[in-house]
Amino acid sequence: MKTTLTALFAGILFGVGLVVSGMTRADKVIDFLDVAHQWDPSLAFVMVGAIGVHMVLLRVVLQRPSPLFATSFGIPTRTDIDPRLVGGAALFGIGWGLGGYCPGPGLVSSMSGAGNAVAFALSLTVGMYLVRLWELHRAASQDKRTPRPQRSTVGRTSGQA
Repeated sequence: MKTTLTALFAGILFGVGLVVSGMTRADKVIDFLDVAHQWDPSLAFVMVGAIGVHMVLLRVVLQRPSPLFATSFGIPTRTDIDPRLVGGAALFGIGWGLGGYCPGPGLVSSMSGAGNAVAFALSLTVGMYLVRLWELHRAASQDKRTPRPQRSTVGRTSGQA
């Protein structure tokens, strides 16, 4: 129960922060990304502030022996750059540039009922579902191509299976 309430509180705090900072306004994000015309640098301050807070608090939190509501910290260990990472980053950037939303602000904005934000959230959901189906299909194809070891026939007589 503590974990659920903590997650709820963190989600609400995150959503409020996105609204207050203006990151849920697609036009503001697009103005930030459009450095050639009417560039709005205000979101850079939001990002720098968030990075600064994260840098300080991450060091403080990791000094603890374990998280408050889990047995261990979930810190990524992979450092390689693979096609999946590059493709995901490219899709993220294209979607952010065209739509003015990244996933967090897009989901928060969709709660307002705004048509473009709801369309973004639905597209995000469908896209994640399609990627999952594609990954399952690829895994199944890999399994079919992997040769299975032959069963030993030593000690069997004809007619035994």
